[in-house]
Amino acid sequence: MAARTTSVAFDGAEAGLVDVQVQVAGGQQPIFSVVGLGDKAVTESRERVRAAFAALGLSLPSKRLIVNLAPADRPKEGAHFDLPIAVSVLAEMGILPKDAVEGHLVFGELGADARIRSAPGALPAAVAANAAGLSLICPEACGAEAAWAGGDLAILAPATLIQLINHFKGTQVLARPVPGELLDAGTGPDLAQVRGQEAAKRALEIAAAGHHNLLMVGPPGSGKSMMAERLPGLLPALAPEELLDVSMIHSVAGLLERGRLTRTRPFRSPHHSASMAAMVGGGMRARPGEASLAHRGVLFLDELPEFHPQVLDSLRQPLETGSITVARANAHIAYPARFQLVAAMNPCRCGGGGDGGQGCRRGPRCARDYQARISGPMLDRIDLQIHVPAVTPADLALPPPAEGTAEAARRVARAREIQAARGYLNAHLPTDILDHVATPDRPGEALLNEAATAHNLTARSYHRVLRVARTIADLEGQEGVRRIHIAEALACRRGLFEATQMSSGAVLAAQ
Repeated sequence: MAARTTSVAFDGAEAGLVDVQVQVAGGQQPIFSVVGLGDKAVTESRERVRAAFAALGLSLPSKRLIVNLAPADRPKEGAHFDLPIAVSVLAEMGILPKDAVEGHLVFGELGADARIRSAPGALPAAVAANAAGLSLICPEACGAEAAWAGGDLAILAPATLIQLINHFKGTQVLARPVPGELLDAGTGPDLAQVRGQEAAKRALEIAAAGHHNLLMVGPPGSGKSMMAERLPGLLPALAPEELLDVSMIHSVAGLLERGRLTRTRPFRSPHHSASMAAMVGGGMRARPGEASLAHRGVLFLDELPEFHPQVLDSLRQPLETGSITVARANAHIAYPARFQLVAAMNPCRCGGGGDGGQGCRRGPRCARDYQARISGPMLDRIDLQIHVPAVTPADLALPPPAEGTAEAARRVARAREIQAARGYLNAHLPTDILDHVATPDRPGEALLNEAATAHNLTARSYHRVLRVARTIADLEGQEGVRRIHIAEALACRRGLFEATQMSSGAVLAAQ
């Protein structure tokens, strides 16, 4: 009878169970075969297992050794199959009891010196073990991470293969690891450090309150990146279910250090040279991209037009659905990607367009060409599009503002409490609910219809204006949406147009 243990194969951030079956069969020559649709790292497991056994003074049976990873039609990737293969071989050799190892989910990479190395994905593996009613064997370096899966989950976290053997033989007892450190949401940089830019700070507060996407357009040095970095401080800390959701993705990506979790929302800021695979996920192992790593947090794209247009358009689907599906010939992998997009850009490529007394030498065409790198459907999904003017010496000479991040965060928290009672953040309100909670008064409806006709607003833009107006009303504690809320929401969608106009006016003035 073959010896067997259980391991996992990752499908996005989820871990599916895999049976690791080992059988020693007769044969004239010693052969070590690993079957079951494994990748290169899985195929190389036999050499790492062979080297680890040699380090312990053990030799593999001089017969045909077959390792089957079932189900055979599920792709298996990663070096974390080393340890389950080694444990199954030890059980088949009689060194470990077969009935004891069958009740464990085993996860970890082996070194040539028989040390058990960490591997990404320990937290999803522990969650899968807990759900299946199995105990967990994982590397010592992953023990603190795996311990977050539940206090009743039995966990063995040996540092070496000999420690695991001694534990099953009763000569050494491995204690259950304790969960890693849980860090509270940090304060981060303060919004009070931003001088002037009151309209932009107001838009930042609206974006934080309703989870709206934001685009800031302004000349270099106007504080766009500075304000974006202060957005996480306005957002509430991750709730427990959100914390687990985010941590599962970061675990698969190998970003959790010693099991340390944080309630601070993710803030990802990829360089504009990022490829499509880096942004939405993919590659040979279909790892999560920046959009998924920003799940439940902020994805900041600085110098937005410098990103490749296809990379930007690849974000259109997750902005609507909150998930990304990476399609491959043999599998479809889904990652959650409910992020808040914040972007910044100059009015034109040279950066001289806009206000501040600087004129663009190439005229309005420079701004039009630069802004045309962003597709209309992509812009249509950005709720707030504001112009950020240049900071003047008078602004810098002003005393620090009376309100900072703490005061704005309290208003954001109150607005989000109102939205929690509805069951949705305003940016994600379904249309049927939106019709009931964001119907404007008659003057507001007339203003919105007039603006929709004058500026050719799409149906998506029309509804996004209503969602932003609903957020503005929530910040003020108003039950209904009035004309003033509609007017402010409309003003927050004209940033790109205003920046273009300012660039054209600067050129005309210079001429």
